[in-house]
Amino acid sequence: MQAQATSGPKKKVKSISYSHWGYIFIAPFFITFLIFGLYPIIFTFRTSITDAVGWEKILNNNIIGFENFRQLFDPNSLVYSKFWGSLGNTMIMWFFNFVPQLGLALILASWFTDSRLHLKLQGFYKTTIFMPNIITAATIGMLFMSFFAFPIGPVNTFVQTSGIANMPIEYFRSVAWSRGLISFIQWWMWCGNTMIIMIAGISGINPSLFEAALVDGCTSRQTFWKITLPLIKPILVYNLTTSLVGGLTMFDIPHMMTQGNPNETTNTVARFIYTQGFTGSRNFNMASAASVVLFVIIIAGSLVIRYVLNDHDPKPGKVSGKGAIK
Repeated sequence: MQAQATSGPKKKVKSISYSHWGYIFIAPFFITFLIFGLYPIIFTFRTSITDAVGWEKILNNNIIGFENFRQLFDPNSLVYSKFWGSLGNTMIMWFFNFVPQLGLALILASWFTDSRLHLKLQGFYKTTIFMPNIITAATIGMLFMSFFAFPIGPVNTFVQTSGIANMPIEYFRSVAWSRGLISFIQWWMWCGNTMIIMIAGISGINPSLFEAALVDGCTSRQTFWKITLPLIKPILVYNLTTSLVGGLTMFDIPHMMTQGNPNETTNTVARFIYTQGFTGSRNFNMASAASVVLFVIIIAGSLVIRYVLNDHDPKPGKVSGKGAIK
């Protein structure tokens, strides 16, 4: 007899889905952002239209509309000159910090990526230039305060012994010196970071373009202006935008070194917001309103930067059946 093979029912293999692990891995970021990012933004916007003055009213307050914003834009109000004066100070110190920072970073990045120069010890130079960026702002502020101390400090001792000045100089009572030192420190701290980003952008350009320029006999300057600079416009947009955000929210160095002095000429918008909200009568409503105005200014500035640096070539039109472009 021929044995008949019996086959039982086939078992279905369950498919295992790992898609939920992705949500688990990104959940900490979103939770952190919701608690420490989105909620404070919403809270600030709401507080800007309330009468929240003092700790007792930070949660129990009343909606008063745009009265806080009216005071910021009213020339007769007490906070008008302080807010717009601090914004002007911030823009001045940011300008004299970022313009030389961007220029030097572009020059250094073009040198380090130019195959014709064959610069030696590039790693050492890059590390040395980038190193101030990893030092805390408080440490740098204390360092420069010690350097330019009055009446006895390394700088004052040098200028007197070398005959440059007969008397010690009070650097932090001079508007030019105070603003200049803050701008220099910001430039010194962030130039290396800007340079590294520029180097990364230039390194992402197709090497065949540089080889073609070399074959055609282009000089390093022509290669930079005709190939390198146009192709790193997205990197320039990024650097300008992040610098604008960092410059307009400048706080640590001016707060550490000058406390906004002399005569509030180094007071920044961030310090104005801090003094309004966390000193005196605790005007949280005014601090929030100033934060919202600063937020709008940063958004507008970022859009202007993006518009100016982006190409505005006309989009290709549609071709009709007769061959005419519409």
